[in-house]
Amino acid sequence: MKDGQMAMKFYQLTATERIKELINLKVISKEDAALLLNGGGLSREVADHMIENGIGLFDLPLGVAQNFMVNGRSVWVPMVIEESSVIAAASNGAKIVAQNGGFTAKADPPRMIGQIQVINVPNPVPAKRNVLRHKQELIAKLNASHPSLINRGGGVLDLSSKIFQKSTAGPMLVFYLTIDVRDAMGANLVNSMLEEIAPDIARLTEGEIRLCILSNYADKRLAHASCTIRPATLAKEEQAGEEVVDRILVAHALAEVDPYRAVTHNKGIMNGVDAVVIATGNDWRAVEAGAHSWACKKGKIRPLSSWTKDSDGNLHGELEIPLAVGIIGGATQVHPLAQICIRMMKIQSSGELAEIIACVGLAQNLAALRALSTEGIQKGHMALHARQIAIAAGAQGADIDRVAEMMCKEGNIAVDHAKEILRRNEITNS
Repeated sequence: MKDGQMAMKFYQLTATERIKELINLKVISKEDAALLLNGGGLSREVADHMIENGIGLFDLPLGVAQNFMVNGRSVWVPMVIEESSVIAAASNGAKIVAQNGGFTAKADPPRMIGQIQVINVPNPVPAKRNVLRHKQELIAKLNASHPSLINRGGGVLDLSSKIFQKSTAGPMLVFYLTIDVRDAMGANLVNSMLEEIAPDIARLTEGEIRLCILSNYADKRLAHASCTIRPATLAKEEQAGEEVVDRILVAHALAEVDPYRAVTHNKGIMNGVDAVVIATGNDWRAVEAGAHSWACKKGKIRPLSSWTKDSDGNLHGELEIPLAVGIIGGATQVHPLAQICIRMMKIQSSGELAEIIACVGLAQNLAALRALSTEGIQKGHMALHARQIAIAAGAQGADIDRVAEMMCKEGNIAVDHAKEILRRNEITNS
């Protein structure tokens, strides 16, 4: 770095300088840096084999969130997101939490559920009993066909069943396979096991097999994050920390009673969650589906997080969310940047990844609630959004920040105004 540059904050560096700093901090290797500096993305050939009817590649910005302290360990968190202010907000929330000892996080064992639908069963109740009588035999058969999973500590854990007497398709018998998928997200593994056991289920029930499919309602694969924050670390220039705590609690209360706020509250959490899920090559649609279903588990949508005040006046936050994510398989194993992102976090298991993601979601929520309940969300967001507006207006290079700054100063952040600023500059320099 140039003289005096070490005193600069990370966000003030150029992208190339940030990469060099990450090398110096041993967050990434020189080989990873070379890939990042050269684009590091998918080749057209690999991309064309990942999907159908491929015509190109679609880039999204990859950034890194700072200040995360998770279970006593400092973590640099990669995030892929197109929305301005998300990474800044996550870093800000994490900084506040780090000043208070950091996040505590844990993840459930990586258990996934698969379903087998059986119709036209002559006698559903005896059929169910017949299958369950052979439960251990069926489980042993499946596990025997997947020795590598067993060797890693995973495998089929349980087989259960429900009878649905009434549906638009008539009575049906559904079997549920619970599988420990270890460090994979698990979709392909679960679906394969379901299809393996389906003929046995058909024989034992004398019914007709229809769907054999993984469930994205990962209620047995939850991640938990929590933090406790002293009021003084939440203070603003014009507001005492105790007042900010109370304001955050009032803001959270709205999400508890009003679905219109609860949806947006949870969307803000998913800003952080999805960004890490995408960065690591995981299925963010599955995570979104599971999270929002979990938020509705009591019959109406509620906030995924909870915020309370303890007996000492500290703000206490918790987040519980289903997180079916992996560090092996699928795009995670194919995409070069996903591999870099996993290495960046120094994680060894899918559980560690889930813990970090949950902490990012909680940090995002803290930053949003603090901003909303004090100066308002637009002040910080629009300052960062102004750069996107400047680019859309045609600004390039140093003009991007100059035009963004002028728009913020003049209180008019719009493409037409950005174009006017650029035009004025051309006249001045002519």
